[in-house]
Formats: sequence, structure tokens, C-alpha cells
Amino acid sequence: PAMLITLCYLYLWARWGPRSAALVRSTVRRLHRSRCSFTFCARQPHPEERVCLRIGGKVFCTGEAQFLDDLNRWSVLLVSPFIYPEKLLTAEHIAFVTESISAQTEDAQRGPDSSKEIVKWSDFCSPLAYKPGEPFKLIAEASVDNFSSLGIAFLEDRLQMDNGMVPHRIVSVHLQESALKELAQEAPSVKEQSADMDAVTPAGKSGSGRGEEEKSKLEEEGREQEDEATSLCDKEPGAGEHHHLHLSSCHECLQLENSTIESVKFASAENIPELPDDCSRKLEEKEDECLEKGMKRINLAGKPPNILIYLGSEAAKGRFEQVKSVLRECIDAESYTIYQLHPERVLRDPWIENSLLLVIATEEPIPEGDHKQFMKFLSKGGKILGLSSSFTFGGVQMKHKHELRKAVRELVVSKKDSTEVKLNLLVSGCVFEEGMKEEASRVKTLSWLNNADKDAVIVHLAYGSSGGEAILSQAHLEVDSNSMDVQTEEDFNLLKMSNSKRYEVLQEILTSLGLSCELSEIPVLTPIYLLSPDEEIHLAFLKWLEGNVDAEGLRASSKVSLKFVSSWESKVEVTPSLMPVVTEMGSFSSEHFSLKTYQEHLQTKKLGKILLFSEVTTTTMNLLDG
Repeated sequence: PAMLITLCYLYLWARWGPRSAALVRSTVRRLHRSRCSFTFCARQPHPEERVCLRIGGKVFCTGEAQFLDDLNRWSVLLVSPFIYPEKLLTAEHIAFVTESISAQTEDAQRGPDSSKEIVKWSDFCSPLAYKPGEPFKLIAEASVDNFSSLGIAFLEDRLQMDNGMVPHRIVSVHLQESALKELAQEAPSVKEQSADMDAVTPAGKSGSGRGEEEKSKLEEEGREQEDEATSLCDKEPGAGEHHHLHLSSCHECLQLENSTIESVKFASAENIPELPDDCSRKLEEKEDECLEKGMKRINLAGKPPNILIYLGSEAAKGRFEQVKSVLRECIDAESYTIYQLHPERVLRDPWIENSLLLVIATEEPIPEGDHKQFMKFLSKGGKILGLSSSFTFGGVQMKHKHELRKAVRELVVSKKDSTEVKLNLLVSGCVFEEGMKEEASRVKTLSWLNNADKDAVIVHLAYGSSGGEAILSQAHLEVDSNSMDVQTEEDFNLLKMSNSKRYEVLQEILTSLGLSCELSEIPVLTPIYLLSPDEEIHLAFLKWLEGNVDAEGLRASSKVSLKFVSSWESKVEVTPSLMPVVTEMGSFSSEHFSLKTYQEHLQTKKLGKILLFSEVTTTTMNLLDG
């Protein structure tokens, strides 16, 4: 029997192995009108499921129809046809749920195979709704063939989710008409479009695949239906089985979102600057405005404040820590997060839309695929800092000079104010020279060796029309006098004397690439104040609190414990793990927030009546944990 089973598998592999995609497509086309479901997953199939294809540890199987009749916990997207059920799912379309898990999860270390053609999830379907959590779930619709393409890419480890998570399961579903009608009454407002789509595509890029004309039409119809949205939060007991807080669709919650934000704006004594609608305006104009107002330089690219360090295949952790350490000493460390970009993730992860600066610090040749990704990053307004790397493009190319290899030489650096600084640095052994003449106008030499040839060692290159730029250095700006590459006592002394100038030059470079290098002091933590614009609600809450704290007034939690006190004295320490909550409102005063103004502008019936206010806290995420 074992031999027979083996022969059957060999036959199936020979028959379908080279044509697994054809098997998936033919099965879906043949059965999609019937009452069955299609599942692509990385687990053992259930007994009632029929396996059609197995590739590695993943299977494609069919089973009994899967129905979705409770959509209360799902958040609808603005561009979703859920808002207009009559437009949903023609006969040749399939609705399905995609489950994805965090890339950091132990079982999800392996993402799409970068050696194969990557399929981006949103390019083959229209997202309808999502449910946060682990796993993160997305409902979408796709044509029969596009659904098959997603399944094939999943089986072959080529499917990439827009939010950077790892796809774990795809299953087709049948949507109940009653659930669609109920959900149609909860259409999200136009104002929520960006927030909703960010849950699917964090970079803010719509994954709907719809034309601008249809999207505009949906927005217009969405405005008409906004006032008709039904509040499920105010249902009487027994009116429905679920009583959840529908933050993305409930009318009462929309009131909370809109009026509370407005109330906080009014109640704040400071005028908070808002980013312009067109964030791609000339950076120089905005920089000048920031300087005139004495404001900190803001991130006009609209990207998350992530800095990536690419070291090629160099596995030494010390190298990453070396570069990371010198960057943290130059930038406002509280404003940015620094990660390592591993070579295997360059083609796989959605880092291009989620990073401000890429630091390339390897002398190894850059693989062609990685180089293309780096250029794509520049074309989308990204910034690159090259530290003695082999990365070049456009108007410059590198020339090797053996006598300069790992030598300490004097450099002349041209600063932004047109002054010059001379300092000694360890150089790589390469210099820059003119490359493509048509690109030469976009190259500016920032530093050169103080020798007869005036060899260029730091250059600035502009790229594209979206503000992309790179500063490439063949001087080791990240290396100090303690480096193993320093050979003589004389070189050691030269580097040590230039150390402060090295930091000065590196800070100017980072500032010119859009980073803030103003080193800010970490403010002292302040207590939390329990506030309410309604005295009766405040007293009722305190009454409830009596039965939910211990004898010492402590509300313990795994991350932050809250100690409720009637008043607070400055000698009582506030720590990230234990924070006092002052319940007596009479002792509250703040130059940044007015409870009276907040009350005047709050328009909700129930929500927003209890506030926890603090001037300075570590993170609000942990305050209400559990």
C-alpha cells in the first residue's frame, strides 16, 4: 500500500506539478458558482476538506460553503461596495477573507521568496472591510482569475501584503444579504477614508484598484449617506445580540471622533501647525517657514520616522551598532527609530513607503535588484546616506586610489553657509569623479581631499522630481580614533583632534537630508488627572472606582499600574510603571488645556465625558491595558 501511495503521488506530481497554476484556475472556474469554498492555507486540512493541491507546507482545498453573517466587528472601508450592496459581487467575482500575521511572529519569519516575481495583494483585489488583531483579517472581492492568482502566489511564497504582514490563510466566503444591508447603514464618513485605508496600506496608498472616477463617485455618494448612518451604540438591550463600539461606522462614535478632536483643539492654548494638503511643495519654502516661526523641522515627506541601515551580507553585529550609535549621537533620538535592513528583505518588505532615510554602509558591490529598489526609494522622495559604500548612480562614478586605502587624510568640507572646515578622517581608498555628463548638473561636491588633485570624497546628488536625494561619502564619518583600522599613533591623534568637527559635519549632512538634529531633553513625567465636564458623572465614576481598586487605591496592570489619589504633591515620584491619578478636579490647572472650553465644544450625548489628562506620559497605549 505504501508503494501504491508513493506511485500515486509521483503520478500527481508529474501530471500537475508543472501546471499547478492551471489546476487552481480550472478548479476555481469550474466550482465558483457552486455552494463550496476555496481555501489556501499553511496548515493541515480539516477532515471535511478535500485537498486539491499541496506545495511544500501549503495546501489548496475545497470544502463546505463558508458564510459571513455577522459583520458587526468589521470596519468598512470608504471605497468598499459594502456601502452599496447592490453593486457588490457580480456572478464572476468572489468574496474572500485574507488572514495575515505579524512578520515578527516566530512561525512567520519566512516571507515572500524574493527570487521569484512578487505579487502584491492589493493589485489583484478590492478591499472591503478589515478586522484588526492577530491574525489581521481583510475581506476583499476579486474576479475569478484574480482570486486564483492570489491563491497561486500564496502557495508559491510570492504573495506580499501591503501592510508588511505575512499572509497565513485565504478562504472564499458567501456574504449574507441581511448582513450587507445592516452594514450599508454604517457607511464611514469621507473624513475616515485615510485612516481606514491606512489599516490596509500603512503608507496611505489605496489598494482598491478602482479608477479615480469611480472612487470620486463613491466619495460623493458616501457624503449623501453620512447623515443616514444608524447608531448601534444606542440600541436598547435585547434589540441585537452584539453591543460593540463601532469606532469606524457608528454615528455616536463619529460624533465623539469629530467633536472631541475639535474640543481638544479649542481647549489647547497652543496653535498646532497642520501639514499642508500638498506635502510635495518645495522643501526650501517650508524649511524657511519653519525657521521663521522658530519651529522644529517637520517631516514633510509624510513618511514614518524610520531610519534603515543596510550593511549588505556583513553579519557582524558590531558594525550595525557602530553606525547606529553615531547616528543616535547626532539626531534627535526621541524622534526616530533605527532598524537594520537585511539584504533578504530589500525586495520583500514594504520599507520604501515606510522610511525616511536609508544609510548604506557596506563596501560590497550592491546587487542589481537591491540597487533598483534603492533608486525606487529615491524616486519616491527618499533620502540616502552612503558611508564609504559602493553605491553610486547618475552623475558620479568611483575611482580607486590604492595609496588612500584606510589612510587618514585632511579633508576640506564646504558648509551650507559657504564657509569651509578642515578636518582629518579615515578614507576608504576611493574618490568620486564625473560620470554621465547629462546628470552632472545634479551633482554638487561637498568635500574634497586637501591635495593637488582635490579629489572629491563627499558629493550630493538630486534624483527625480519628488525630492529624492543622496549624499555619498568615501570618508568614514562613522569611524573615530578607536577604530581597528587606525594604524599609527599619529593617525590616532589626528582623528581624535578632529572628532568634534566630524560630528559637526555629520550633523549638517543629516540636517540637509531632512532629519532633526536638535538634541531634546526628555521631559519629566507628570501625574494623570481624572476630569469630567459633568460633576454627576464624575461622582458616579468615583463611586464605581471604589469597588475596582484595592485598599491603597491601586489599579494594577501588567504594564502600568494606576494609583488613584485625591491630591498630588511634587515629592511623589511618577514612574513609567506606576502613575498617580488625581481624582480631585479642584486642584487641576494647565496652561495647555481648558476643561471649560472642552465642555463648551463637546457635542456628544455620552462619550468623552470622562477624561484622563496628563502633560507628559510615556505612552497612552499602556495606560488602559486590560
